[in-house]
Amino acid sequence: MTASIGTFVWYELATPDAPAAQAFYQRVIGWDAKDAGMPGPAYTLLSAGPEMVGGIWAMSASDVEAGARPGWVGYIGVDDVDAQAGRVQASGGAILRPPADIPEVGRFAVVADPYGAVFMLFKGSGAMEAPAPTAAPGHIGWHELHAGDGEGAFAFYAKLFGWTKAEAMDMGAQGVYQIFAVAGVPVGGMMTRMPETPAPFWLYYFNVEAIDAAMERVTEAGGKLIMGPMEVPGGSWIAQGLDPQGLIFAMVAPVRG
Repeated sequence: MTASIGTFVWYELATPDAPAAQAFYQRVIGWDAKDAGMPGPAYTLLSAGPEMVGGIWAMSASDVEAGARPGWVGYIGVDDVDAQAGRVQASGGAILRPPADIPEVGRFAVVADPYGAVFMLFKGSGAMEAPAPTAAPGHIGWHELHAGDGEGAFAFYAKLFGWTKAEAMDMGAQGVYQIFAVAGVPVGGMMTRMPETPAPFWLYYFNVEAIDAAMERVTEAGGKLIMGPMEVPGGSWIAQGLDPQGLIFAMVAPVRG
């Protein structure tokens, strides 16, 4: 794993049934998968062609009892995990797991913004590299925060990572959808969560070639569709679903068919 400062650099699924999750996402998104060969809990590495994208972490009963929650989480690259974790806390967020080392990989911490949305801080052991183009198949094309408070959340992330506001869209009763940019490039959006959304969370959109075909694969592989297909500004198509373990994910494609 390598990282760019202030950029999402890795994505990880914590799940109680890792083999089933691996089979589902390989079929739906097209990822390759292999065991990381690391000591401790099983960890599967996911790749899109030659490029690593993320991993699947097999949760144990003790992990759940300790308060770990299943779901997708993103790692944000920083230059100093310990210092940045301190800034998270000083800015009203929380440190859920103190900074720790992953041997021969890097250092990380599990944190949450002031409204409870969880993310990771990460600094790799190797040289910093830019992530793959956001449109690359199998990579993550969009990052969406369903925030406790959209404006407050943007101020928090902007202070920590230097993110800037791009276009803002008024969605009427759904509020304002604020697109944010990293180093001038729009990479995601933030909005105040809907009342029916139980808690703030980050949602990651995986790139697929065509949304209708991907939606068919979701149902064929045992998942459930909860939204879509929907065309969004710029001409892309999106859909949201639940994997067989009931964990939310999303997809984005340049075409529908």
